[in-house]
Amino acid sequence: MDLALPRLSPDTEPLDERDRALVRAVQGGLPLVPRPYAAVAAAAGMSEAEVISRLRRLAERGVIRRLGVVVRHRELGYTANAMVVWDVPDDRVAKLGRCLAAYPFVTLCYRRPRRPPAWPYNLFCMIHGRSREGVLAQVDQLVRECGLDALPRAVLFSRRRFKQRGAWYGGDARDAG
Repeated sequence: MDLALPRLSPDTEPLDERDRALVRAVQGGLPLVPRPYAAVAAAAGMSEAEVISRLRRLAERGVIRRLGVVVRHRELGYTANAMVVWDVPDDRVAKLGRCLAAYPFVTLCYRRPRRPPAWPYNLFCMIHGRSREGVLAQVDQLVRECGLDALPRAVLFSRRRFKQRGAWYGGDARDAG
């Protein structure tokens, strides 16, 4: 089975079959073992050193943009999950974003464009908590300690979870775990 891999620019060398095998081996996620690259190597028919070298080269070429972790937070007991959105003056977004992101309970923090008139918010942060009260207390802490008290905000608690997985480049998505 051939994969529909990301399109490369015309001046970029095509992927060889070993690169394709490696992409197939990592797209479902890294195994939770002491030496995940060795396990990927075994599945792809390569050495651990070759896997690391090829992944580095694929990342440098932009074929793989990042390797990250997908945490299934509900299974860990974090069932009160909220996206907190803020309407921050543009000249303060970077500073306030750094303040929010410095807190260990803020799991994501990023800037997005406003979509007026319905959506005035431009700074987003995600908080995963065990209770709504706990999350709201953490929002209050952010407001106090980052100086956000005068800024409009909304706390949007999740009602459902969509399937969580990493990037998928082809093949049968049902195999993605």
